[in-house]
Amino acid sequence: MVENVNLLSSLYWQTIGEGKDIVLLHGWGMNGAVWQQAAEKLSESFKVHIVDLPGYGHSHAVKADDLDVISELLLKQAPEQAIWVGWSLGGLIASHIAIHHPDRVEKLITVSSSPKFAAEKPWRGIQPAVLKNFTQQLMEDFKLTVERFMALQAMGSPTAKSDLKQLKKSVLTRPEPNTDALLYGLSLLADVDQRQQLQNLTLPILRLYGRLDGLVPIKVAHDLQNLLPTSSQFVFSQSSHAPFMTELDAFCDQVTEFSL
Repeated sequence: MVENVNLLSSLYWQTIGEGKDIVLLHGWGMNGAVWQQAAEKLSESFKVHIVDLPGYGHSHAVKADDLDVISELLLKQAPEQAIWVGWSLGGLIASHIAIHHPDRVEKLITVSSSPKFAAEKPWRGIQPAVLKNFTQQLMEDFKLTVERFMALQAMGSPTAKSDLKQLKKSVLTRPEPNTDALLYGLSLLADVDQRQQLQNLTLPILRLYGRLDGLVPIKVAHDLQNLLPTSSQFVFSQSSHAPFMTELDAFCDQVTEFSL
């Protein structure tokens, strides 16, 4: 696996495989290590690029508190054109890049993500009070808060215990995220609404969901099908928030089929 890193000015990237370029973006509180199994499998057909987002993992020293700045940092080192895959918060970032830099995105895949994470009737999502709670908890004990969030991501899946163990094992192989990045990530989950902007996209979009997801309710998939009628979607029946762990083979099959 090829690694590319300059800890102060650049993001940490890993590249594996040959073929069409695919970029994988992780979610809040995590880092690129969560993609390890999926990346290895996808690398049989693609050139896979995994990045630690600003403030996370080996990119923990890189500061960015603006979606445009995050996008510029990513695009500076990303392939000229690629299929962008964003999980959870990473889906918001990948979508932002697709909206503002469509020439750099061949196709967009969001995984357990939503253009608006916060609930606002009639839109379904995470209750604002829950996000506010996470913010308060983060200031008191950020390690415990991230662990609680990991537990939430696995909850509901029949393999919740092993999923959580794998999430923790992956994340703990790299430096802890910095608090500023975690706080900014929570503000994105609370405030961003991309629903209108996504309707203007003409590039192919695939939306992937876990049927048992407690963070992105499955009804969001139905709502978005009405909002984005030309997009495709797939629901993993046994998965919660991390289908690329719970149903690895099926996840890679969906990504491969859509991307080739």
